[in-house]
Amino acid sequence: MSMLADAAKYCRKLTSKSQSNFYYAFLFLPREKREALEAVYAYCRLVDDVVDEEAPVADKLAGLERWRRELDLVYGEATPPDDTHPVTLKLREAVRRFPIRREDMEAVIDGCAMDVERDRYETWDELRLYCYRVASAVGLMCIEIFGYSSPRARDYAVDLGIALQLTNILRDVHEDAERGRIYLPLEDLRAAGVSEEDLARGRTSPGFLRLMRTNAARARSHYLRARAAIGPAERRQLVIAEIMGEIYFALLQRLEAADFAVFDGKIALRRREKMAIALRNFASAQVGNLLAH
Repeated sequence: MSMLADAAKYCRKLTSKSQSNFYYAFLFLPREKREALEAVYAYCRLVDDVVDEEAPVADKLAGLERWRRELDLVYGEATPPDDTHPVTLKLREAVRRFPIRREDMEAVIDGCAMDVERDRYETWDELRLYCYRVASAVGLMCIEIFGYSSPRARDYAVDLGIALQLTNILRDVHEDAERGRIYLPLEDLRAAGVSEEDLARGRTSPGFLRLMRTNAARARSHYLRARAAIGPAERRQLVIAEIMGEIYFALLQRLEAADFAVFDGKIALRRREKMAIALRNFASAQVGNLLAH
């Protein structure tokens, strides 16, 4: 029991330390669901950290494969050894309480492997696959913890994940380019007359605005498709995902309102704005549940 308690503390500390948008969405959950989500978040964070570390490509890929082997312990029946990673212990508990699919956990590893092996995406279809693996797969894991009644909730998770990841890409386009990474499709850059050097050097132009607006429209369409996939009752059930969606949609709106001035510093929502969105959605869900009964 103490090992699980320590593992839970480890996952909670990692989640709260990040101060990510996920953190604000988790605050209102009952303990069992919150701890399961914190374990999923910690897993995704640590797998992603393998990509970000300074190491040769072969070492990074080996690190990702180690996490793939950890999933054998997560989904296996044998008692894990005493030195098992705390995140693995909490994930093992989570998958016994909630129907989280291994294929979705592996998709996150596959997405991070794409980050290791490539730093450009030629087409939207290629980028969409990346977004699916690193974001939609996370959403598919999370909705199994939230619970849902409509089978279209899975479509909701897929579209919302793509929208969230594309919003992140738009926000970080300059920072990523400075690191030698271009996520926006190269075919879009050519169509807009924007070079990779333009992104790295922070050159704003009419073409750059067209490039950003094209992909912002893509993100917006996925937000709208996610919203259309489920009704009010399911949205109340998936209130935590709705909080995430509204926070990121507000970020997309801020990027658009600022004419994508991403070269002037990172555009973000303030902490109190995120908290207000979380509180509003949670209160609305509670009222809706009362009226439904």
